[in-house]
Amino acid sequence: MRLGVLDIGSNTVHLLLVDARPGAMPVPYASHKRSLSLVAYLDADGNITEDGQHELIEFILEAWEFAAKHKAKDLLAFCTSAIRESTNGAAVLERVQHETTVRLTELTGEEESAMTFFAIRRWHGWGAGTILNLDIGGGSFEIAQGANELPDVAYSVPLGAGRLTRDWLAGDPPTAKSVKELRRHIKATLKEPVARVGALGAPNVVTGSSKSFRALARVAGAAPSAMGPYVRRELHLTDLGLWSQRLSAMSSDDRLHLPGVSHARAKQVLAGALVAQTALELFKVQSLQISPWALREGLILRRLDQLMFEGPLEPPAHVSRKLKNARAV
Repeated sequence: MRLGVLDIGSNTVHLLLVDARPGAMPVPYASHKRSLSLVAYLDADGNITEDGQHELIEFILEAWEFAAKHKAKDLLAFCTSAIRESTNGAAVLERVQHETTVRLTELTGEEESAMTFFAIRRWHGWGAGTILNLDIGGGSFEIAQGANELPDVAYSVPLGAGRLTRDWLAGDPPTAKSVKELRRHIKATLKEPVARVGALGAPNVVTGSSKSFRALARVAGAAPSAMGPYVRRELHLTDLGLWSQRLSAMSSDDRLHLPGVSHARAKQVLAGALVAQTALELFKVQSLQISPWALREGLILRRLDQLMFEGPLEPPAHVSRKLKNARAV
């Protein structure tokens, strides 16, 4: 069956459709996405503005039309830190449901971290042993470690690449002072979660998920995405140290010439590099593997497990209506 997951993130709103069945690996079928930084639409009080809400609702309507056109039978819709931490987040979710009939599920930071870990475990398998996964989002940084399908510990801290760029790196390129101050802030914020995770013992495998890690690995020489998900990609601490220095001296326009750096991430790739470098240093890890799966895949796999144990799910009402309309056309 064709499943979809609608991800309302801090930098991008993204609908991913996959062909999947219980017990099989989901295969990407199509996607529809748009760069939409909801944090750029926050007013002085932390509310998502009318313009930001309009952009969000417009995309969600587009996404459901796209899903219906491609005959998706079941869809998940969720949001993370961009709406979770806005002052009027609850009102925005209510308005979205009223105007689109779509109910966005608001994930906590810990749920986001755990579901991402779940996808990592499924990708690497039981043979990987204990896994430590790091995930740099736009608004938050997730850390999870465990030996089972769900992590023993899962943390979410406000060290997203977009957030840090906005709050700490105003210049383009930023000043050396601002970079130094951000490094100190990242280290101080990570001190407690790193200590608690470290108390569990050393992991067998360290992984990095999210577009930030994939972009950093590509900048450092990893294989391009066109070579497929089965190519092993790694990111080394020595390369992060080198590229953190280089990126701090480059403008966002200059960074666009680097492999793997999109226009949407050109400004924040430095903040992502600083978070990644500091995390590896604190965890005393020299390198990590880049995972092709992350939160969206985790939610899809979880839904497939439900299908296996509970039987076929009926599509939500708004999906059923759109499917009927699509068939009528």
